Amino acid sequence: MTARLRALFSTAAALALAGALAPAAHADVIMPVGPNDYFTATVNGGPTPTAAAEPVIRVVCPGPATPGQLGHPAAGQTVEANELFPPFSGTWQVGFTGSAAKEIDAIISWPGILPAGTTPVNPPVVISDFGLNYQIPTSFELPCSGSGVVSFVPIPTSSTARGVAVNVIFENIAV
Repeated sequence: MTARLRALFSTAAALALAGALAPAAHADVIMPVGPNDYFTATVNGGPTPTAAAEPVIRVVCPGPATPGQLGHPAAGQTVEANELFPPFSGTWQVGFTGSAAKEIDAIISWPGILPAGTTPVNPPVVISDFGLNYQIPTSFELPCSGSGVVSFVPIPTSSTARGVAVNVIFENIAV
């Protein structure tokens, strides 16, 4: 085998090995949130790049739900932020913590479901580590039906920070 052929095979083998060992764009590792991190976010494990539907937040509302009725989220529901590493693939919404963030606040909102001035204020779910599920408190007040948004906002913010918005459906499970 000529030196040129050996070099070609060595290079091809090295590239194949590098591709096989390359880290995935999404890391399932627990890491603290910090400055200059790319991330994506999920609610109850979704959405994913292939999800056909928005994630559901199950709400306990006794009796048939009426417009504007509020209830409490069922136990065991979560929000999560996952660190991403370039290059990105798929249809993920990608956020960026910017130059200052040390946490990500998950804020649940539902524009237009309740009459003006009646939206309760729930505190954010504070995410301090990537790769962990954070419980949505059962003390929150949420709509019994309709759609909303969970906004994942880097805190403290900076001019380079970019959040992620996950559309959700509120579903009454106590009917």
